[in-house]
Order: sequence, then structure tokens, then C-alpha cells
Amino acid sequence: MLILVAVTLLWAFSFSLIGVYLAGQVDPWFSVLMRVALATLIFLPFLKLEQVKPKLAIKLMICGALQLGIMYGFYYQSFLYLSVPEVLLFTVMTPIYVTLLNALLDKHFNIGFLVSALLGVAGAVAIRYQGVDEGFIKGLFIVQGANFCFAAGQVGYKHILKKEQPDLPQRTIFGWFFIGALLVVTPCFLVLGNFDKLPTTSLQWGILSYLGIVASGFGYFAWNKGATLVDIGTLAVANNLLIPAGILVNVLFWNRDADIVRLAIGAGIILLALWVNNKFNQKIAQNSQSNTA
Repeated sequence: MLILVAVTLLWAFSFSLIGVYLAGQVDPWFSVLMRVALATLIFLPFLKLEQVKPKLAIKLMICGALQLGIMYGFYYQSFLYLSVPEVLLFTVMTPIYVTLLNALLDKHFNIGFLVSALLGVAGAVAIRYQGVDEGFIKGLFIVQGANFCFAAGQVGYKHILKKEQPDLPQRTIFGWFFIGALLVVTPCFLVLGNFDKLPTTSLQWGILSYLGIVASGFGYFAWNKGATLVDIGTLAVANNLLIPAGILVNVLFWNRDADIVRLAIGAGIILLALWVNNKFNQKIAQNSQSNTA
């Protein structure tokens, strides 16, 4: 869980950096391409091509295409219709997608995981419920597309690592994840990108470099590795920790208005969701031990 919290704090800056400095100024598909390309370059040297089965490589590429490539396509487009707080608000459905997709893959539905995920959603909504502008419907669906892809990628990665159990360290196979994303975003930029809206300032180039190397390269590797170390309920709730963290960063560094009382209440509900999830896990563990005794 500590890994997921650390990455949450890292990613908390990304929303504001994109919303303030890139959205509407730099072509979103170029932003996505640069982030994925830089992250790919970071992990290429670690790849063990001869030691990874093609089937595993393809599965990892599909996860990367979903969680990073297609997700980023939706994500960057959403900032054209929504403010930073609205994008954060609309990510509250991600834990539900995580829980339900995991249930489909496991063919076993656990009500405890869903309860904790719903509590996490309630906490996130409590933090930043507000009126939305006329782009609400379009923005909502765009963000849901991003949420679903992000959930599918991390749940898929967790199941692949659990099933395949590769003997290699995760850093030596994670390059396939970014290669899969790169295969998606490259043609998208060539077909849909606007070559007249490339970065024009050193600040924009610097932000894109940070987002690619640190937020994407280190961030996604650490997040997906952390996802393999926790149960699905904890992973679902962790997805919504980004909302209070993102709003807090937005308030502290960009002086945006926020309701501190709502922030405190929502954060408390999310912590309650983690507690509920742990209680359900303890009960499941006790039942498993009694059944095997």
C-alpha cells in the first residue's frame, strides 16, 4: 500500500501541470506520444528479449495499450472540456471498474470489495461535488473511457503476473507495457495530431519531460508493481486517493479555491473505506483458515 500512496503523491501534480500549462496549448496527442516514448526509453535497456515468452509479451503490451495508450488519449482530451477539479471528480468511478473487472476475471464476486470501492467513491464525491459546465456530458463520458482503460490495464497486469509468475524481475518485462502503449499513440498522433500545436516554451518541454520520465516511467512501473502486492479492494480504494491529493496540490501551488471541510470529510470517508476493506479481508482470511482446519 505504501508504494501506491507514494505514486499517488507523485501523480497528484500531474493533473494541475496538464490543466494549467498544457491543455489547450499543446496538442494532446503529442503530449501523450512524448510521455510514452520517454517512458519506453527508460525501460528498453532492462528488457530480456530472449527470456520472455511471446505470449507474455503480448499480454503486457495489451495492458500497456489500455492503461497508458488509450487511457491517455481520453485523459488529455478531457481537459479540453473540464477543469482540473472536474476531471478529478469524474475519476471516482475507477474503483468500481477495478472491482467489477476483477470479479469477471476471477469469476467470483466479493461483496466486501465492492462495499469498500463504493465508500471510496462516496468519499471522492464528498470532496468536490460542484456544478459543472455545459461540457459535462461529453467530458463525463471521456473521463469514464479513461477510467475504464486505467482499471482494465492495472487489473489485467495484476492477473497476468499472478498467473504467469515470471521468474524475471518486473523491471525486465515492464518495457513491453510501454511498447504496447507506443504502438497505439504513435499512429494516433500521426493521424489525429495537430503539428501546429507543438510545445513552444522550455517550460512546456520541461513539464512533458518530467511527465514522461518520472510520472509515466517511474510512476506506472511502481503503481503496477504495487498493485501486485495488495488485494483488489485496497487497489480499488487507492485509485481514489489521488482525488484529495490532486485537489490539495491544486490548492497549495495554484491557489485554486477548495472547500477544506469537504476535503477533510471526503478524505475521512476514503480512510474508512480502507478500514472496511481490511475488516473484510480479515474475515475472509479467518473463514479460509476455519475451512482448511
